[in-house]
Amino acid sequence: MIAITSLLDKFHSDRVSELTELLETKFGLNGVKITPYPHLTILTAEIPDMEELKQYLELTCFEMPDFTIRTTGLGIFPGPTPVVYIPVLRTSPLNQLHAKLHRDISEMSSEMGVYYNPNMWLPHITLALGDTTPEMLGPVLSFLCNYNFNWEVTIDNITILQQCGDFYLKEEEFRFGRRELIS
Repeated sequence: MIAITSLLDKFHSDRVSELTELLETKFGLNGVKITPYPHLTILTAEIPDMEELKQYLELTCFEMPDFTIRTTGLGIFPGPTPVVYIPVLRTSPLNQLHAKLHRDISEMSSEMGVYYNPNMWLPHITLALGDTTPEMLGPVLSFLCNYNFNWEVTIDNITILQQCGDFYLKEEEFRFGRRELIS
């Protein structure tokens, strides 16, 4: 499976990285570092022909203008290892991008991640993943409540993250409104 994502702008990427470093120092949480780039996941998919996907993303990004997303508060996906995240509000530009990518990529995919279906997708920026416990949620949330998560983040790229061993690493990044490829 690959992840189709948007990397955060430098300012917000630095803020998320600072928070995940603090969560590691204070609580020993470092599972989120399986993806070393703060990002918004748009969808996950199994893609047999990566060249077809890359050509599609290059053309799609050439036509896309930058847009802003807004975040607010904190969220939790419950379970034995709860996920702590910053919710991203669904706006028209974000929904349009997601719907287009989901529709078009599903046609070139052999499998799509179920949680990224347009009716189920909860866009978010992950702060803690995989190594949390229900017992540590109280202290972690108490700590995070000291921060403001009402952000405006510029989205200007689509980035493919590919699983490499235990990590998801950047395969290719496509910038909106430009034809060049960023490696």
